Amino acid sequence: MQSSLEDNNGNLWFGTTENGLYRYDGKSFKRYQVLNGSNINDTYTLFKDKDGIIWIGTRAGIYTYDGNQFKEIRIPLPKNLPPNKNPYYRNSHWVYQILQAKNGNLWLATIDGLYIYDGKNFTHFEVKEAANGFLTTNDKVERMLEDNAGNIWMGGRTNEGIYRYDGKVITRFNLEELFQNGPKPKPHKWGWPQVQDKKGNIWFSNWGGAYRYDGKTFTSYSKKDGLPGIVTRIIEDKKGNIWLGGEGLTRYDDHQFKTFSIKDGLTNPWVWSILEDKNGDLWIGTRATSLFRFDGENFYSYSEYKH
Repeated sequence: MQSSLEDNNGNLWFGTTENGLYRYDGKSFKRYQVLNGSNINDTYTLFKDKDGIIWIGTRAGIYTYDGNQFKEIRIPLPKNLPPNKNPYYRNSHWVYQILQAKNGNLWLATIDGLYIYDGKNFTHFEVKEAANGFLTTNDKVERMLEDNAGNIWMGGRTNEGIYRYDGKVITRFNLEELFQNGPKPKPHKWGWPQVQDKKGNIWFSNWGGAYRYDGKTFTSYSKKDGLPGIVTRIIEDKKGNIWLGGEGLTRYDDHQFKTFSIKDGLTNPWVWSILEDKNGDLWIGTRATSLFRFDGENFYSYSEYKH
């Protein structure tokens, strides 16, 4: 389970790898796997724009849903864009994340690079300052966040640190190394921008933990601070609690971390998405298309594993 959102009608949407897109109306699930002849089994990101239109980022490209019908949106790629030489993803137009800036423009991080959509035209936004991408030479940005001041923060797994775009220039910020892994240990000093909390802090996730930026300095959190390890998703709930998903579900409150895992009822602890619904319940999406609802005390499984 890679992504989730709540639409304007209270329906919950869940994007999965291999199993398609699901809509839950509070009673039953409806699954979508093929739109306009394209396979959308791999739905990687979901986003609701200011008009309530749902944007669906898949391995095959982008679709929108206006409440009545799905529509395919094609990004015209620049003629001078280096070809994708990764054989496994050669025919992929994977969309990693979509956000809408305060000026209404949509930013789209894809395997083919970063693009800005003004409602009519797509503009390729080149991040020359970043290293070559994770899957191709073009996907230098995987996650984005617009802060309260209108800055766009960008991060990717091959970057050294994270980047901030203030509308004119891109600035790189260094991050502390959280851990190394692999037969040839590689330092992990990158961050995926995740959320800006009510206090103004910006949170970033990393395979070794998380970072918090207060506007002046970065604070690192890892196993030594009580995190279980990998962090893939961070949100803030209505009460101001910070929730971190990765190896289990972790709540940050009063400068302490509390992790919920198998012994607490989260039978699949590998968390990839977290959504707080209008009732304050958390919906936890994990690997192998597992889905759980957490009411603050108990986990309820909504899972139907299909491989």
